[in-house]
Amino acid sequence: MINLSRRILITGDTHIPDRASSIPRPLLSYISEHSPWETVLFTGDLTGESVLKWLRTISKSLYIVQGNMDYLSLPRQVTVEVDWLRIGMVHGDGVYPRGNPVELSKIARRLGVQVLVSGHTHADFTRIGLGGGVLLLNPGSLTGVWGGGGGSYKPSLMVLEIADQECVVVKVFRLSGDVLEHITSNYCFKSGVWS
Repeated sequence: MINLSRRILITGDTHIPDRASSIPRPLLSYISEHSPWETVLFTGDLTGESVLKWLRTISKSLYIVQGNMDYLSLPRQVTVEVDWLRIGMVHGDGVYPRGNPVELSKIARRLGVQVLVSGHTHADFTRIGLGGGVLLLNPGSLTGVWGGGGGSYKPSLMVLEIADQECVVVKVFRLSGDVLEHITSNYCFKSGVWS
């Protein structure tokens, strides 16, 4: 049995107001119903200050990195410790091709983290990185807007639940029409490897 001790909201790539006017209501409702969040990680490309102001109202601890479309003064990378877990975050715009797990794994190793959160792809993913020593998380785009990689994607977010037994639960919430679907995955970090 996994005893959960901490829930982290992971989101990003809103691009408000340049590509989207607002966050879709089902995702906004989910976020609001669980507010205030103990910790919020935002992967960049908020674009406008209105999103930054809103994020401050829903979180006790807010960590944001600068995206390639942001002109606000924000850090390019962040490292944070939550319970037993060391988490790094970058936007991911320097990774080619977009979302490349090998390159993201190298960034994670350089930062000395067990989890690396990134954005930029506008499509969510959860992967175990190169060598199994890092969990790669990308929440996709909260508004589902188009990205430079082409296409339009479903609006999405992630919730990372940290357990006291060196295990985590990753929940991806994805909007399909008006229905908020979610996928849950469990991972444990033992002997320096995720499984």
